Amino acid sequence: MTTSDRLHFIGTATTVLSLGSFTLLTDPNFLHRGQRAYLGWGLSSRRLTDPAVEPEELPALDAVLLSHLHGDHFDRVARARLDRSPPVLSTPHAVRRLGPWGFDARAIETWDRHTLVKGSEELRVTAVPAVHARGLLGRMLPPVMGSVLEHLVDGEVRRRVYVSGDTLTGAHVDEVRERFPDIDAAVVHLGGTRVLLRTVTMDGRMGVDFVQRTRPRVVVPVHHDDYTVFRSPLSDFVTRARDAGLEAELRCPARGEVVSLDPSAPPS
Repeated sequence: MTTSDRLHFIGTATTVLSLGSFTLLTDPNFLHRGQRAYLGWGLSSRRLTDPAVEPEELPALDAVLLSHLHGDHFDRVARARLDRSPPVLSTPHAVRRLGPWGFDARAIETWDRHTLVKGSEELRVTAVPAVHARGLLGRMLPPVMGSVLEHLVDGEVRRRVYVSGDTLTGAHVDEVRERFPDIDAAVVHLGGTRVLLRTVTMDGRMGVDFVQRTRPRVVVPVHHDDYTVFRSPLSDFVTRARDAGLEAELRCPARGEVVSLDPSAPPS
């Protein structure tokens, strides 16, 4: 069993997470620069970057973690070229579409858990609340889940990672903190995405508030510069985090880079 817990940043919210001997792919988005992601209701956004790897270059996966079914999180390339073998863990809304496409899709309701087992190791995936938007727009957008990943050895939790999903900050985040008070690392979806003149993912100010509420020891920002609908650059979050005196260590990978999720690892 390896104890190298790390994140390989592919682009947008697409990462390869390694926790113990488990390997997960998050929010597979493999469109290339210039291609458009379709967001529903006649809306689309042009990609400004290329992914760091292609689907065929991914390692063997134990599962795919999909926060929601949106074109910048699960695209036509993923639908056509991803391996159908690993289970896809997602919202009931997404699973209703993924199953007919041939994926082994498993729905997780809020606060429910899906567990993967390898010998003495377990990886628990708990779906936690996420709010893509409030009011009428929130009802128009697909439902989103955040996820808390807990890696256990011999029944003892040794690493806890919170993947925010596309969410705004708020009281629902406080409930996650109450249930999971010791978060080693948070993978935070930023970008300040604007749809129909409304912000639907965290900008720099909201991201700092999210971190203050959840109090992870390490923060890995993703989902911040890949599409034209992203309006809040990573630099805004980094500046605000510094000004707020956040205790969490920021680890900000470029596409293709790998960062450790172990708070005790030396800064990269």
